[in-house]
Amino acid sequence: MEFLQPLAKGHLIRRYKRFLADVALTNGKVVTAHCANPGSMQGLATKGMEVWLSPAQNPKRKLGWTWELVRVGRGLVGVNTSLPNKIVYEAIAAKGISELNGYSEIYREVAYGKASRIDLLLDHPKKGKCFVEVKNVTLKRKFGAEFPDSVTTRGTKHLGELTNMIEEGHRAVMLYLVQRNDCGDFRIASDIDPLYNDAFQTAITKGVEAICYSCKLRTNSITIDRPLPVVSGPF
Repeated sequence: MEFLQPLAKGHLIRRYKRFLADVALTNGKVVTAHCANPGSMQGLATKGMEVWLSPAQNPKRKLGWTWELVRVGRGLVGVNTSLPNKIVYEAIAAKGISELNGYSEIYREVAYGKASRIDLLLDHPKKGKCFVEVKNVTLKRKFGAEFPDSVTTRGTKHLGELTNMIEEGHRAVMLYLVQRNDCGDFRIASDIDPLYNDAFQTAITKGVEAICYSCKLRTNSITIDRPLPVVSGPF
């Protein structure tokens, strides 16, 4: 996935009200950017951190910038939770996720279950349907990536919906997309959201598959990089 326009570099002044961030651009201008991330963004929103913003495509939009990337150490981390579906869609279409190869059709945002929408629905006349839910991962503690970084009742609901698809005879996959490239594995942050962890363990037992990929991040693009092992249990 390539950014449509060059990103602007700046330094974070503060993130507030979850969806707002004040940023000092390198040209000296201070702007308020949209932060498309409802999570805690633990370790990613400290004053002074280097951040990268994209200009709004719609000139009538209230906020003229969107926060896309933050530098942590030598690497970049993608914070925009609206991008993972597109990143994964492009990767599947390019056969970049081996676990999801072999399907002839890919659909986005398809209604299913109880008033839910699946991120990606794969289909094939012989293989059948595969329901793929994509979750954005930015939290790193110690060696590995973790999800979630805050309590997510919506995420727990999605695990239940995927479990129901298994019971109806379909394939169901939870794909965790780590928008960073400095992690060695992935696990559920059970201490942050025990209910999500319980739902995850139930879903896996019932046949829901969990796969995880990290990303290669540049200031002009974000692409799938490599699979990370999904580890059960805490550190």
